[in-house]
Amino acid sequence: MKRDTVTIALSERYLVHRPVAGSKETDVISAFAQASLLAKISIFMGILPLGLGVVYAIWPSEQRLNLMRPLSLATIFAAVSGTTLGFLNVARYVGVTDRPEYARVMAIGIAESMVPVFVGFGCLTAAWLCVAVGFWRRP
Repeated sequence: MKRDTVTIALSERYLVHRPVAGSKETDVISAFAQASLLAKISIFMGILPLGLGVVYAIWPSEQRLNLMRPLSLATIFAAVSGTTLGFLNVARYVGVTDRPEYARVMAIGIAESMVPVFVGFGCLTAAWLCVAVGFWRRP
């Protein structure tokens, strides 16, 4: 029985993709080094409420809880502004360049633009879980 030409062979179908060392996919450090100051601040802003959440879980007090709320808002605003900045940079690049690679550039740019939201909200989730532990421990 002859195999059809549409279906990919079984041995090729389930191969796991592994990036080659030195390729663009493994070059995260140089991408972070090229990021602007606002992008770095918006990414690392989530560390502040996370640290305060851990401190609150260990030593719960009303003062620390009152500081947690504005730091959470600052992290949300930093994540949203960092993502918006990424979208603006992608749109500017597409508008300025003459190359017709719009789909590839947009996909990479949108993926990179979502990093501040992912990191910020992930840190906020962990921080508020620490606050919940602090509430549980509080007398």
